[in-house]
Amino acid sequence: MIQPFTRLTVADNSGAKELMCIRVLGGTGRRTAQIGDLIVYDRSPRGTRIFGPVARELREKDFMKIVSLAPEVI
Repeated sequence: MIQPFTRLTVADNSGAKELMCIRVLGGTGRRTAQIGDLIVYDRSPRGTRIFGPVARELREKDFMKIVSLAPEVI
């Protein structure tokens, strides 16, 4: 689960090394984010490569571009 002020490692080649969740949006009293929640609403990745496996939930939520860039889906 991702809470506010959680530090995350970036898994693409966008140039960022680490990011921090400032706030979890959506719903009344929602305190955590889950796998597959959007960080940027663009729906397309900033980078062109993804390092490491991605979660299967991305395929279920129709993020096929990210799934196709990843070396493995778990």
